[in-house]
Amino acid sequence: MIIKPVLVIARYSFLEALRNRLLLLAVIGLLCALGLSEFVSELAITESTEVVTAILASILRIFCVFVIGLFVITSVVREFQDKGFDHLLALPYPRYVYYFGKFLGFALLSMIVVLCVSIILLLYADFLPVLQWSLSLMLELFIIVALGLLFIFTFRQVTQAFSGVMAFYLLARSMQTIQLISDSPVIQVGTFSQQFIGAILDLIALLLPRLDLFARTEWLLYNGFDFTVLLQNLGQVAVYIVLLSLCSLFDLYRMEL
Repeated sequence: MIIKPVLVIARYSFLEALRNRLLLLAVIGLLCALGLSEFVSELAITESTEVVTAILASILRIFCVFVIGLFVITSVVREFQDKGFDHLLALPYPRYVYYFGKFLGFALLSMIVVLCVSIILLLYADFLPVLQWSLSLMLELFIIVALGLLFIFTFRQVTQAFSGVMAFYLLARSMQTIQLISDSPVIQVGTFSQQFIGAILDLIALLLPRLDLFARTEWLLYNGFDFTVLLQNLGQVAVYIVLLSLCSLFDLYRMEL
């Protein structure tokens, strides 16, 4: 059966994170973020809890993306270097078994990291807002996993792949703001160059997921819970994971042993 080798690869990918003490690193990073946010809260004159929550949520979101993206890339590169990748592809299984096994293992790791993050946020926010924020962050990390696999199969180098992941993430997070600045009446002069740049930005925005709608800090600050927002996030994740997976499988199948 195809499911069994997928689960085996997923299991060993997750165990690799435990052997490399990635979860220990994540816990240490989370505690450092907690300490930093508490220090900043001491400088706040009013609403110190809200300040801690906002700063902590922002730091934890970036930290999770950084850790998961880096581990996905370095894990596959390590398999490239020790020939474990060639050994797995030489087995009598389709190559998509390797891809989905790795994706499933990294997705499980993402869920564990998000669980640790949500436990810390429960110290400052109510359960339902933290639940929505955590589920949305988990979906966001699924995109990062698929993106990391795509870039590492394409570039096969840690620097290029990780730079691509972070550039994609930051651009997808800030594209809405960039568009608003481009359409601002203050700088809108109606010239051809301004219209051309605006059209290019609109085209880029169509190709990128709206990551600015994921894990929003105001959910934690104002106790907002909207199930329809999670459904919208889930719809975006489904579309982009399918697209990124197809691109990754294309690169994977054209690789030569």
